[in-house]
Amino acid sequence: MALASPVKEHPYSRLIDTLKDGSIKFFNPHKLRDPRYDKLPLSIRVLLEAAIRNCDGFYTKEEDVQNILDWQQQQNNAEVPFSPARVLLQDFTGIPAMVDLAAMRDAVAKHGVDPGLVNPKCPTDLIVDHSLQIDYSKCAIQNAPNPGGGDGPNQSQGPARSVPSRPPSRGGSQCGGQRSSCSKGACSDPPASPGGPSVQQIENTPLLCPFHQKPVSEPETAVKNQEMELNRNKERLQFFKWCSKAFKNVNVVPPDVGAVHQVNLEYLSRVVQISDGLIYPDSVVGTDSHTTMINGLGILGWGVGGIESEAVMLGQPVSLTLPQVVGCKLVGSINPLTTSIDIVLGITKHLRQAGIAGKFVEFFGPGVAQLSAPDRTTIANMCPEYNATVSFFPVDRVTVKHFKKTNFTQEKLELLESYMKAVKLFRSYEDPSEDPEYSEVIEINLSSMVPYVSGPKRPQDRVAVSSMKQDFKSCLNEKVGFKGFHISKEKQETCVPFLHCGQEYQLTHGSVVIAAVISCTNNCNPSVMLTAGLLAKKAVEAGLVVKPYIRTSLAPGSGMVTHYLNTSGVLPYFSQLGFEVIGYGCATCVGNTAPLPEAVVDAIKQGDLVACGVLSGNRHFEGRLCDCVRANYLASPPLVVAYAIAGTVGIDFDEEPLGVTSEGREVYLRDIWPSREEVQQTEEDTIISSIFKDLRGRMEKGNTFWNNIDCPDSAVFPWEHKSTYIRSPSFFSKLSKELPVPQSIENAHALLFLGDKVTTDHISPAGSIARASAAAKYLLSKRLTPREFNSYGARRGNDGVMTRGTFASIKLQNRFIGKPGPKTLHIPSGQMLDVFEAADRYQRDGVPLIILAGKDYGSGSSRDWVAKGPYLLGVRAVIAESFEKLHKKQLVGMGIVPLQFLSGQNADSLELSGKERFSVALPGSLSPLQQLTVKTSQGKSFLVTALFDTDMDVNFFQHGGLLRYVARTLL
Repeated sequence: MALASPVKEHPYSRLIDTLKDGSIKFFNPHKLRDPRYDKLPLSIRVLLEAAIRNCDGFYTKEEDVQNILDWQQQQNNAEVPFSPARVLLQDFTGIPAMVDLAAMRDAVAKHGVDPGLVNPKCPTDLIVDHSLQIDYSKCAIQNAPNPGGGDGPNQSQGPARSVPSRPPSRGGSQCGGQRSSCSKGACSDPPASPGGPSVQQIENTPLLCPFHQKPVSEPETAVKNQEMELNRNKERLQFFKWCSKAFKNVNVVPPDVGAVHQVNLEYLSRVVQISDGLIYPDSVVGTDSHTTMINGLGILGWGVGGIESEAVMLGQPVSLTLPQVVGCKLVGSINPLTTSIDIVLGITKHLRQAGIAGKFVEFFGPGVAQLSAPDRTTIANMCPEYNATVSFFPVDRVTVKHFKKTNFTQEKLELLESYMKAVKLFRSYEDPSEDPEYSEVIEINLSSMVPYVSGPKRPQDRVAVSSMKQDFKSCLNEKVGFKGFHISKEKQETCVPFLHCGQEYQLTHGSVVIAAVISCTNNCNPSVMLTAGLLAKKAVEAGLVVKPYIRTSLAPGSGMVTHYLNTSGVLPYFSQLGFEVIGYGCATCVGNTAPLPEAVVDAIKQGDLVACGVLSGNRHFEGRLCDCVRANYLASPPLVVAYAIAGTVGIDFDEEPLGVTSEGREVYLRDIWPSREEVQQTEEDTIISSIFKDLRGRMEKGNTFWNNIDCPDSAVFPWEHKSTYIRSPSFFSKLSKELPVPQSIENAHALLFLGDKVTTDHISPAGSIARASAAAKYLLSKRLTPREFNSYGARRGNDGVMTRGTFASIKLQNRFIGKPGPKTLHIPSGQMLDVFEAADRYQRDGVPLIILAGKDYGSGSSRDWVAKGPYLLGVRAVIAESFEKLHKKQLVGMGIVPLQFLSGQNADSLELSGKERFSVALPGSLSPLQQLTVKTSQGKSFLVTALFDTDMDVNFFQHGGLLRYVARTLL
């Protein structure tokens, strides 16, 4: 990142400041001495710093800097550029971008230019692991503790079943427990006896046999899936490997490291970037919807489409309307029993009701300091739920404390803090004098967020834990329905004694007989499972037990959950209370609970009791867990443990003891509930550091699968002409050094005549490839069978497939046809053809094409082929009543001119049939929003507006699009 142009001094060079004895430089917006800066939301300050630093007079102008500085007046009005510090790609959206760069290298090499000069201008991280496909798997419930993920050993002798969930200390018989035989040859020892010791030391690898507790060979399913991935994606992976070696500014994260948002959060996050002695805030745009998670760490970022990310890679800023910023003020103290998930869902509910679609949300207030870094990233990740663009948590001491446990050295942390304080991007949430001005403020009182459970029959019926005892009694009284069981008054005190393992117990209405701690819905935030583990530890230390007839289980949602529970030392305490790791997969939620002891079932039936199940999953309809368990409640993992110890849901935790020790001492829930400070400290000290250490190890070591892939060692990619996955696109055909003379559109035919609300789903191919489609015909001609078609997403690197898939939606409403389908009319012949076949015939005849459309053309989520496809079909212009703003930019970026009917006009009002031929004169000196004349072969003419918003748009169009513009700058 250069401080100044080699020709002209940077317009804001006066703002350059230094750190570390002058060795580190930075642009300091505070030196503007403008009182408006201190009032800006911190997220807007990030936009301002980027505009100042990147001000070049072309992409970013001084006017843009002033507009951002004047945010209070310009919000929702001014369009401003934003140049993020980096781009984040997952493999599906990353491959077309990298294919385009590889093709650009070919194009400049033909002109005698060093192809090594073609590199992304913006640092780019490409994560390969996002879309690995599962071809082989085992039963839904896996037997083995497998922190590394994947399946357990080959169950060749029968389907997998749940591991017995009773530890030896809880009674002799395994009442209803089942076990399966081991994989033949997986380990050499005979199965351990049911009363044998349980091994708690669970490493991330290797996989342990669930019965022998000995290392077994690599899971057969994992090997098979890897083989399938290698065969199916060999060409793509070889190409990615070549990219990692050939391109500068590209960091390829290999398979088996993690999904894109996980790697971004846990490894790539930098808070500040340092390049060529210049320090500036980290920021990112990514092609994954979870990109917003990064805002929880004070890093501004959001999701964009593939074509927008490619434009940023090539040096073009993101264009956005200065957003309104909603200040979300958090006040009050968090209830001791309230978990992180309670807080996240509570805040999400408030923001969803506030109507903040398309706005920035920025958190402030004294309550923010109570949230850990994982809490904040989870809230930021929920942006799609309340339709905000970002949920930004400015950097503070909690952020710095979090990064101490990651890959940050003390020196880097000190530099980070010094810089962020110098540019006023560091917050002290307890100091109201630092609060900026916001478009509006929403206040949320954290003390109002109390813990809830849901039930007894439906997940939407929430009950405050403090009201649980009274609510259950009312359910007994109510008529049978969504909540009621209609138990008569005289039978509500029924108590049924029974014997279990030689000891007498009693069941009543509300007795808990199933307690399942499940983490599948809590994986993103370790604190909830950790709270449950610390609660179990304190309960055991206090002498509390869970009655042995209660069917308890622990089903981590992933191996990493088991790993961090073990690392933090709480797993043995779970086990002592009966919560054994039963495996990975859907279990209790889907009714896969081991049978209850017969004595328990008989007692329930004898007393017609409303027995209860408590679980931390997401499904609990009546009778789903067990047909004799009528009341089922969803609860957080620590509350599942609490109710299991209590043995009943009919308890007031504030007034009644959780249990009584063997010495007769009463223990209340408040006595053993871990504090938020204790949970956060354990989380930071053991879990976060362990996760980062593991991730760093995998990043540095790589894996055999990736390391053994061969790739060419050359500056240009050696395209395999037989490949159906990777192909050099024709975007650079006939590329000249000189800017071409604008070519008017003469006698064009309409390829399609469309109505309103044509979305990117209609335009850009996605999903499976239909067997009767043009893309399928192409793949069949390459001697592939339908089973080998794969998907459009997997073949994004092949323009031959993607062009044929453009407008291939079965829901496309083309007025030429009169019914939905991917067909159009070839006007000269009158034939009905696939859209690609018609376009191909027009191109062979040298006929240019346009598209006629109604309102909101190109609405919907962004897709990278939404403009590339029409360009390769030969479309020169789209004439519509209105365009989705982002898609309009995409068309310009590919050299297609977006033309808008004048207000009040459309194809119908102008009496266009679509079968005319259209001509549009393009002057040599185009200007933004210029009106042009369209003439038809029927003698009609009408005015349209060329939707070039800026001189930059005009420049890109005249070059034939952004790709050709960038290539031509190197010639």
